Amino acid sequence: MSIRERLSGNEAAAVAMRQINPDVVAAFPITPSTEIPQYFSTFVSNGKVDTEFVAVESEHSAMSACIGAEAAGARAMTATSANGLSYMWEVIYIASSMRLPIVMSLVNRAVSGPLNIHNDHSDAMGVRDAGWIMLFSENNQEAYDNLIMAHKIAENKDVLLPLMVCQDGFITSHSIENIELIEDDKVKEFVGKYCPEHYLLNSKEPIAMGPLDLQAYLFEHKKQQAEAMHNAKDVILKVANDFEKMTGRKYSFFEEYKLDDAEIAIVCMNSTAGTTKFVVDNLRAKGIKAGLLKVRVYRPFPAEEIANALSNLKAVAILDKADSLNACGGALFTDVTSAMYCNKKSVPTVNYIYGIGGRDTTSNQIEGVFNDLQEIVKTGKIDNPYRYMGLRG
Repeated sequence: MSIRERLSGNEAAAVAMRQINPDVVAAFPITPSTEIPQYFSTFVSNGKVDTEFVAVESEHSAMSACIGAEAAGARAMTATSANGLSYMWEVIYIASSMRLPIVMSLVNRAVSGPLNIHNDHSDAMGVRDAGWIMLFSENNQEAYDNLIMAHKIAENKDVLLPLMVCQDGFITSHSIENIELIEDDKVKEFVGKYCPEHYLLNSKEPIAMGPLDLQAYLFEHKKQQAEAMHNAKDVILKVANDFEKMTGRKYSFFEEYKLDDAEIAIVCMNSTAGTTKFVVDNLRAKGIKAGLLKVRVYRPFPAEEIANALSNLKAVAILDKADSLNACGGALFTDVTSAMYCNKKSVPTVNYIYGIGGRDTTSNQIEGVFNDLQEIVKTGKIDNPYRYMGLRG
């Protein structure tokens, strides 16, 4: 039987880490993720885990310590946000290229500058092509569940890639919600013991990690990373199926909310999906066939599946909580439209940049997007596909 609790998103992440009981956690504080290692450190002090907690001097050092631990054969975790992730940037790539299944909780926050400590997705979008699996979480429950599933995905022998679980800073990280926890023994059994095949402390197999990799081999090694990301798709679904059997909670690459018969829909990630569901319900009560596609798995990107899910719509709006500053839309918009084009699905599509620096996103604004979609369906015209939502002036 599940355990009913009331936790913030950061507390939920820390509880998941306690139940996983990793060998090493290395972390450096940064708002709004600071509470995760803070809560976890109390579990270490109270003897609830036997984790080696390493309080390092920077986020670069935190990821470096996790790389060292995983390379030595240990299971390692960390947490960070925004500028902290930026400071890790060099070693983020090293972690994935060394095929080390580190799990990180990324509490999304605007990357400086100017300095801002509130939520958008600029940190996650900055490393979207770094070779990490990326799971996004609408609420505290999903942040917890994604972390419980993370190691089984990342450590699979056909994957062996690091994984980050994203949640919206302050919006979910600091908000308290009802949550269903899994019993400790079930989590331990589900996650399993980490038994790497190759690691530095294996005296029977002397190996080197992170050597110089020049023209003769680097291209092939990058292709192996790409294949591992492709393999992750099947593994993600298998782990989600096992998780559903244990908890009754169903996950896939994305959630289709009232999308079956929808004529217009929004595509978005993380907490904005909750607001959008509220608007969809209100519009449905008025007879408007609105729907939502909430992306959960952003890397690997489920291109074919998303294209098929959106193919019967009359108009789609894709919401990006980060601006790529490229004069042609945000990252999610680019990925979705590329998926549609390559899979020969043609649906009128517009992009909205929104919520930058923690700007409030209201139900009225979301309803305004749906109103725009209805106008596109009615007129067949898209004057400008690159738009902003909630921008003053």
